[in-house]
Amino acid sequence: MNNKSDMALTDPDVTMGAPAPVVSVKPVVLSAPDRGEDLQVRVSMPVTGRQLPVILFSHGFGGSLDSYAPLVDFWAAHGFVVIQPTHLDSRTLNIPSDDPRTPRIWRFRVEDLQRILNQLDHIEAAVPGLSGRLDRSRIAVAGHSWGAQTVGMLMGARVLDAEGGKGEDMSDARVKAGVLLAAAGQGGSDLTPFAAEHFPFMNPSFAEMTTSALVVAGDHDQSLLSVRGPDWFTDPYFLSPGGKSLLTLFGAEHSLGGITGYNVTETTDENPARVALIQRLTWAYLRSALYPEDPAWSAACAALMETPNPLGRIESQ
Repeated sequence: MNNKSDMALTDPDVTMGAPAPVVSVKPVVLSAPDRGEDLQVRVSMPVTGRQLPVILFSHGFGGSLDSYAPLVDFWAAHGFVVIQPTHLDSRTLNIPSDDPRTPRIWRFRVEDLQRILNQLDHIEAAVPGLSGRLDRSRIAVAGHSWGAQTVGMLMGARVLDAEGGKGEDMSDARVKAGVLLAAAGQGGSDLTPFAAEHFPFMNPSFAEMTTSALVVAGDHDQSLLSVRGPDWFTDPYFLSPGGKSLLTLFGAEHSLGGITGYNVTETTDENPARVALIQRLTWAYLRSALYPEDPAWSAACAALMETPNPLGRIESQ
């Protein structure tokens, strides 16, 4: 792909309002009789403001509606309503590996997000102080790791079958933008034999992923599921149509500095400055993607062009 711009990054100096107090309500329960478990979601929102844009956030393997507080708290404090489901793979549900739903959990994940979109009326009514405050024309999705693949499906990514045929189109026109954090790359020969045998859904095609997206990848993120290096996590950017940006974080591993939670023990590359960078850049990207007249993203990029000690690099197409 051509016409990429390249610039060095450090902590961005993006103009934004002071953080608002945040209220979180959990669990909001959505009936899901075909799922085997009702869907539980957490809703986080600023206490003030109307016509608020929405982010649906999909956690990585084993997470829950309580995960990713560093991102969720920041986004909600700066004007977004963030809705987080607990997917069936969550450690909080402890579903055994031989559960008959296990082979289809990747599909249940996408259906969880679709269920949320279909039941926004119920969510508004169930959360005190939320009714009438959502701007349903401005909905974004975000996810980390497996969650990034999940939200990518709503943006147009497909799962290839064993013969290379493109699977079902699960995209949703209600989703206007997305953030893919440490999203797995293409499958096939790029997977380890273990991954190819046990995770056949890890065989995406990004050719139809047309929704605007920011792809975030760590240049030290070495997956045990791929025979490739950290560049594997940049596939959603390089193998998808235009209208994307790529943030490559220097020295970052899979937790990207600690986005999965405050003081989370599985973080292998703890770096508060890196987390702060992700908070502010993802906010700026989604602001401009959902409000094209908002210069937050271009201002953030312009302010970072001359930094002496970059934490990463941005490319856009």
